[in-house]
This record gives sequence, C-alpha cells and structure tokens, in this order.
Amino acid sequence: MTTTGPAPQRRMRADARRNYERLLAEAATVFTAHGVEASLEDIARRAGVANGTLYSHFPNRQALLEALMRDRMQALSGTARDLLDHPSAHEALVIWARAAVAHTTMYRGLAASLLRSIEDETSELHAACQAVLTAGEQLLERAQAAGTVRGDATASDLYALINAVAWAGEQTSAAQGERLLSFSIDGLRPSSRR
Repeated sequence: MTTTGPAPQRRMRADARRNYERLLAEAATVFTAHGVEASLEDIARRAGVANGTLYSHFPNRQALLEALMRDRMQALSGTARDLLDHPSAHEALVIWARAAVAHTTMYRGLAASLLRSIEDETSELHAACQAVLTAGEQLLERAQAAGTVRGDATASDLYALINAVAWAGEQTSAAQGERLLSFSIDGLRPSSRR
C-alpha cells in the first residue's frame, strides 16, 4: 500500500522526497501490523533512514499519522458526497457509516488519534476531520428528512457511535464491530420504526 500526502510546504530534494515516501510506506506497514503506537524507530530502520531523518519530516507520531491519513480522510468525505445521490437515504447513511468504521479501524488505536485531531484545531487533520463530520451530517440530515432516522440525532452522535464501534471492534473482532454498528444504526431509527 502506498499512501502519499502532499509534501511539506518547501520543495524537497529528490533524496528527501524518496525518504519521505519510504517513511510513509513503512509507517503504513508497521501501523497495520502493530497499531499507531508502534515504534517510530522501527519505522525509520525499515525505511533505511536515521531517526533524525524521520523526525525532520515528521516531528512527532501525530504528524506522521496525519500525513498518512490525509488522502484517506478526503476520500471518506468524497464517498459521503457521492452517496448523497443514492436512491435510499437510509442505505446511503449505513454504507457511509460502514466505510467510516472501516477507515477508523485501519490501524489499531486510530480511533483515539482521530478523536484528538477533531478536538485539536491546530492539528493538520482537524480540517479533514471536520469535512468528514460535515459530509456525514449531510447524509444524516437526508435520512432524517426521509423519516428513517430520529430527528434528535446529531452528526456528533453519529461520529461518536462510529468511533465507539471502531474501538470495540479493535478490542474484540471485526464481526463483533459489524454487529455493534448494526445495533447502533437500528438505534437511530425513530421509535415507530424499530
């Protein structure tokens, strides 16, 4: 899996760009195997660079994770926008919620990290997280207008459910996470439709 985000503001030399790309590729591999708390030194070693090179590109773990997730967050927002044209407002919301849970469980520990980004306005992922929230909110409002989701549910409620399901799935299994998501979505239905 190759995940590339935009390079930092200044133009990089070719060797620095290669190091940046290798670090992202190795971070994706290591985070997939060991979660977001995996050793940064291991990532640098696997990329064939010194720790200082890693830290010159990514001053901390969160910066590395943000660079790795940037494109994926934009894709998740795009999926929500595409689903606005889906013939079933409720099914569109369910499809997107499943995609959001899959996104959030990509790496063990990612749910907590994304929650930090949504709360931290200085985080590079804050705007991307806000865009995901807004996109999900549009799907939620569409389902509410169709009468398939209770009117008092908010985008924050939906985001919290997605993160809770993602966290629970990390602790148990993907199958259990899917069951919890189904229960959560059913719980969003108006009382008369349950």
